[in-house]
Amino acid sequence: MLKLYFDEYSFSVAREFLSQSSLFGDTNLLYVKSDRKIPKKELSHLVDLAYRNANNFFIYAYLGSEFKTMTGAFSKKANAEHVRFFPASLGEASQVVQHQAKKLGVDMDRYAIEHLLLSLNLNLSMAVSALEKLSILEGPIGAKEIDEHIFSLAPMAMETFLFSLFSKKPLIETLHHMQQLGEDEFAILRALDYFISQLFLYHSYIKLHGTPDARAILGYAPPKYLVDRYATLALKISTENFEKIVDTLAKGELSIKRAGNTSQKETLLFSTLIKIKSFLG
Repeated sequence: MLKLYFDEYSFSVAREFLSQSSLFGDTNLLYVKSDRKIPKKELSHLVDLAYRNANNFFIYAYLGSEFKTMTGAFSKKANAEHVRFFPASLGEASQVVQHQAKKLGVDMDRYAIEHLLLSLNLNLSMAVSALEKLSILEGPIGAKEIDEHIFSLAPMAMETFLFSLFSKKPLIETLHHMQQLGEDEFAILRALDYFISQLFLYHSYIKLHGTPDARAILGYAPPKYLVDRYATLALKISTENFEKIVDTLAKGELSIKRAGNTSQKETLLFSTLIKIKSFLG
């Protein structure tokens, strides 16, 4: 089995692996996992290599959203299949966790189960695994016990929200999800301010030096795929539009602070985010 995750993917490496016969006459399994599209010609070639040899198998786990142009490579003629998976809703995930909690003898009501799921960014697999840890505790499990013993993924959810915003994806669902996680308007504004600052640092450095150097920009080196995501977004925004975004954010924050009720704050936040989206490349 050959695993190629994210930036590890190389067409020549993948092609060579599927082109050679197994030394022991066993199965060759190529597993590619990435949030980037494999070019259609390369994808069709890898599917064909798997089709031509009964001992070859190819699995492509694509985590992006532009899937429509790739489905043609997985044709019935090539004995290939494609399937799209959707995340479970909060209600669907709650039923699964509730069933598993009963099997393990964990005493949790619906509110505690939803709190667990929202703390883990609706990651059903992690929620079920967390029940194993919580099953050791005695007595009913509530939000207090979950917060004490389970690491929250809310910061990662915030990062996902910000990348979605600056990739110009629909806002309503992701914004609602952040609010379900307990992130209020000011938490989102603070995170947005920090995110924009980082993007501008990338933007300025690349303008001066040509390529991003995360250690020079941030003082530490994040994973390469994350550096690439920041750099790609930073280059899509002009210096003039950065100024407009910062100005819009400052005015939006002031308006939200002056707002009288929660409904007004939500409306003003959404309006601010729409304006920021209008300045993105």
